[in-house]
Amino acid sequence: MIEIRDLHKYFGALHVLKGIDLDVQNGEVLSVIGASGSGKSTLLYCINGLEPIQQGSVIVDDTDVHAKGTDINKLRTKLGMVFQQWNSFPHLTALENVALAPKIVKGKSKAEARDIAAKQLIHVGLGEKLDVYPSALSGGQQQRLAIARALAMEPEYMLFDEATSALDPELVGEVLDTMRLLAEEGMTMICVTHEMGFARDVSDRVAFFHQGVMEEIGPPGQIFGDAQSEHTRKFLANVR
Repeated sequence: MIEIRDLHKYFGALHVLKGIDLDVQNGEVLSVIGASGSGKSTLLYCINGLEPIQQGSVIVDDTDVHAKGTDINKLRTKLGMVFQQWNSFPHLTALENVALAPKIVKGKSKAEARDIAAKQLIHVGLGEKLDVYPSALSGGQQQRLAIARALAMEPEYMLFDEATSALDPELVGEVLDTMRLLAEEGMTMICVTHEMGFARDVSDRVAFFHQGVMEEIGPPGQIFGDAQSEHTRKFLANVR
């Protein structure tokens, strides 16, 4: 599980995360919602060690992410991350993009890495695009390629940072369908998202962030139907 205790994050004088306490259980899907600048993406960066923290702790499977002795690269093999931008290597095919990390990071043979890559590309619905370069893929397909690339490392957790925000509206659905598939398969997921329908339908719990504070957390029915915080109610009234 992921255990976060009294997490504080500053960017200079800006206090971005203000004492976050959060547990994410294995197999759980947690959606994190809130206005831009509320600290949602920063939370993900702190979980996988991309950003240092000033106070508190992040524990992933009993390993302190920010402890001095932690092998952060080894830990990140457990934490697949999908960003807003897909960042594929343009000179590599879809298959080569996905095979790269298993080969370099995990030391798989070229053949084994390609087998893993093909399996994950088929998994996300890109089985007919193995030899296609990213420039020939739609935005939705490129984002699914990014998901396959993360899955190729066989992570135990998937972190999604607004994975659909850079997509044209007609392409959002195919990426959300892939995320729904992973949820149905039991993948532990933390999804920073602006897609309220996804948060409502797929999540086990929804957390609402407001100005660096986790204002409210609970089952989707509670957050969307009976929010306790005035900030939560105002936010949902504006995004529906």
